[in-house]
Amino acid sequence: MLKSKRIFPSTATLLLVTCFPSNAVLAGEPAIWQMSSRSELLKGEARGVSVTDNGALKLAPRFDRLFDTEQSYVWSTAVDSAGNIYVGTGHDGKLFRVAPNGKGTLVYKAAELDVTALAVARDGAVYAATSPDGRVYRVAPDGKAEVYFDPGDKYIWSLAVLNDGSLAVGTGDNGKLYRVRTAAAKPESSLLISTNQTQVMSLAVTKNGDLIAGTDPGGLVLRISSDGKAFGLYDAPLREIHALSAAPDGSIYALALSDAAATTKSAVPATAATTQTAEAATAATISTDESTIGATAQPTPAKSRNDLSSARSAVFHILADGGTDVVWNSSSVTAFSVLAVTNGVLVGTSDKGRIYSISDDGRDTLLLQSTEGQISALVARGADTYAASSNQGRLYHFGEPVVNEGGYESPVRDTKLVSSWGRIWWQGRGPIELQTRSGNSDRPDATWSDWSVTYKDASGSQITSPRARFIQWRAVLHGAPGRSDEARLEDVSLAYLPRNVAPEVLSITVLPSGVALQQQLQVQVDPNIEAAGLDASLFGITAQVPPRRVFQRGARSLQWQGEDRNGDTIEYAVYYHSSNETTFRLLKDHIRENFYTVDGASLADGRYVFKIVASDAPDNPPGTALSSERISEPVDLDNTPPTIRLVNSAQIAGNHARAVFDVDDSTGRIKRADVSIDGGPWHEVFPDDGIADSQRERYSLDVLVSGPGEHTISLRAFDNSNNVGSISVVVRQ
Repeated sequence: MLKSKRIFPSTATLLLVTCFPSNAVLAGEPAIWQMSSRSELLKGEARGVSVTDNGALKLAPRFDRLFDTEQSYVWSTAVDSAGNIYVGTGHDGKLFRVAPNGKGTLVYKAAELDVTALAVARDGAVYAATSPDGRVYRVAPDGKAEVYFDPGDKYIWSLAVLNDGSLAVGTGDNGKLYRVRTAAAKPESSLLISTNQTQVMSLAVTKNGDLIAGTDPGGLVLRISSDGKAFGLYDAPLREIHALSAAPDGSIYALALSDAAATTKSAVPATAATTQTAEAATAATISTDESTIGATAQPTPAKSRNDLSSARSAVFHILADGGTDVVWNSSSVTAFSVLAVTNGVLVGTSDKGRIYSISDDGRDTLLLQSTEGQISALVARGADTYAASSNQGRLYHFGEPVVNEGGYESPVRDTKLVSSWGRIWWQGRGPIELQTRSGNSDRPDATWSDWSVTYKDASGSQITSPRARFIQWRAVLHGAPGRSDEARLEDVSLAYLPRNVAPEVLSITVLPSGVALQQQLQVQVDPNIEAAGLDASLFGITAQVPPRRVFQRGARSLQWQGEDRNGDTIEYAVYYHSSNETTFRLLKDHIRENFYTVDGASLADGRYVFKIVASDAPDNPPGTALSSERISEPVDLDNTPPTIRLVNSAQIAGNHARAVFDVDDSTGRIKRADVSIDGGPWHEVFPDDGIADSQRERYSLDVLVSGPGEHTISLRAFDNSNNVGSISVVVRQ
């Protein structure tokens, strides 16, 4: 830092305005990246690991791929009494039967593009609905198929077998619901109800035999009687009731989608574009969350699951007694499938092809994560659950047994600067191993380091990955002998020290002459906060009151903006030199505000250049502090008023008085002059050349006076620094 033996007294005060990055950390103090919240953990990749509602990692149920349809999409599933799973796909309109051992067979290839709904008849035959130009095919176990029902509607979205063996068929674009009792039945005689909705998207049958229908775009859940009478069970605030699932206790779970996520906006099934849109929304939410880590003084208020104002998808529980609860909603995740289980539901999403387990009281666990784009259908038989995916179209199986080993990859941490790594430690139990890798691109690629050696000491191990800006960790959980569900990882912390960078003066602004800045009363900070090593922003003490502007003759004020990427406290020093000098002299140092007022009396008239030096010395050990500087544009200091001289003597004739004045300014220029007669109001006058714009101006005045006797002519002149000079002359008549 520059020093000077000559220090000028001044009336200056300063205010520091420093920009803190979102994960600001003092350069001499390590940052701790701690991942313990569920919201942070969900940003990572879980393979064979579940993320609990309270932010712990544990081994997930085994998730085995049974069959690959080699199709892009699976729209529908059904299971028969023998345990065979039927899978309807798009866009080749294929129907597969998958045996419990995973062997799959193509049962039927429809002429239509998509097999959008499936149901199993009492005799083991399968009803397959297709779209567009919807038909219902009856496919026998031997693969022989026939058109069972052709309603003439463009889409068939849903099927359900009623207790008497008849088939319920929900269609669009006319929102009709049919009850088909025999093959080749006429649509007119089979029409159960024509709703006032566009689509009958979903159907379910309760244990009591009630037929339940979900619609679009009204978001209605209807109970349909055998004579076609509709009773509204629930009017959801979201647009589309995409899926229904009946629980053993007679209640119904309804999955609803908002207008942004609805699959029927363009009257086609959900496509890759729908999935990508949902994933983009999820990514946007994650990005917002990441930007606020460590920056918010007050915690973000938690939203109630009953707040559906920004919900993209939601699950409602319609109780047997008619009551309705909101079980879950998300503003970023699009859900595509729902399955009632004991005391809750499973929800399949387009959020990295994940399956969430959600209890009736709203506690949700990331149960499984697939490698596919979305979980489009869920179906169960006993303790076995089957999940169908899209992008690619595959069938998976899972149950109660958990895997023997599972892994989790954290999101990438951006430390903002190249950093040195400290130790990594965690909380948990059971056999757990961690590794790290680092790089200088925001996504891990071939330029990143390999995964490090294994860290096995939960109390802490030195990170061996090379210095870099970005870092990531991964964990492997192992099942303990005889207790495969024991491993549990609850908290991971990683220490790093960013490279110290010099603070920067971003800009310097020179205020007009005569404007002085005074510091206003600031919020008092509890001295115990700093003594305890805590960041004052954690207590909400972040706002700095801007300086107050006051008039001070001859003052020139400087304001600047400073930034330290490490979040260090910045100290400033102000230097100056005149236009004919080369050596800067110190005016003031050890100041922490962002303004300085130069008292006009402290420096002689002339042109000056000022330099602001910023240093991070307060938060770095001696000898390691860094500094930078910025030089202002030239600044004129002028504290000398113009001089006014009467040329010859004033003359008076009749009611006119004439006087000539020369106005001179040694440093600046004349910008204005006013005249007053006999102490009256001031009126602006122009110089002889018509414009006041030079160091010397002549004013030839011819003014009216009234009555005989003495009259006083007063002239005042201002220079461009607002200095004022004046003169008064007396004329007699």
